[in-house]
Amino acid sequence: MKIQASDYNSKEILKIIREWTELTQDEFASKSKVSKGTIQNYEQGKRNYTFKWLMEVCKENNIKIIFEKNKK
Repeated sequence: MKIQASDYNSKEILKIIREWTELTQDEFASKSKVSKGTIQNYEQGKRNYTFKWLMEVCKENNIKIIFEKNKK
């Protein structure tokens, strides 16, 4: 599956990634070494995660992050 990240906000992106892993918030939190409350706050937009953390989560779950410049 493939998404264009610029079409989503950060809370939606994290939820999509978690759903791709087929893990519950509890399982995803444990695997990502944060609390369930932290994942809930990220997914609700109450807290922001760092790009570094997102890259680690993606790497651990075999998800690619690709940047592509739009053609003019």
